[in-house]
Amino acid sequence: MGFITIHDDEFQAWAKEVQVKADNPNKLKGELRQSLKRVGVQALRRASNSTPVDTGNLRRNWNAKGPIFNGSAISLQLYNNVEYASHVEYGHRTRGGGGWVEGRFMLRDSVEAIGNELPLLLTPGFMSAMEGLL
Repeated sequence: MGFITIHDDEFQAWAKEVQVKADNPNKLKGELRQSLKRVGVQALRRASNSTPVDTGNLRRNWNAKGPIFNGSAISLQLYNNVEYASHVEYGHRTRGGGGWVEGRFMLRDSVEAIGNELPLLLTPGFMSAMEGLL
């Protein structure tokens, strides 16, 4: 049978650190905001770089909005207001309806790639703020 020894002073120091972080939600929210802005910039860069170029109009019109805090939900919005953006993203019929042009999925693929890189994109300040809370 094994025994585990927990030193109370180490536990109390850890508990104090967690309490300080929990008592200062504005700092944590600020770190989260900074991290999400960084994620948004990278997602915007990926979407733009994977957008095909004819005139450059579609590539130039990628935008990001956020982070947006709404109750318990936090979101980032990536969008492109060019009228034909959805046709390039998802695909479309050719003129006359005789063929199909496959979609490029520049937004979908960018969001998926960013999701895989998320731990690397979060700022060190946010990660250290979360350490005691997780």
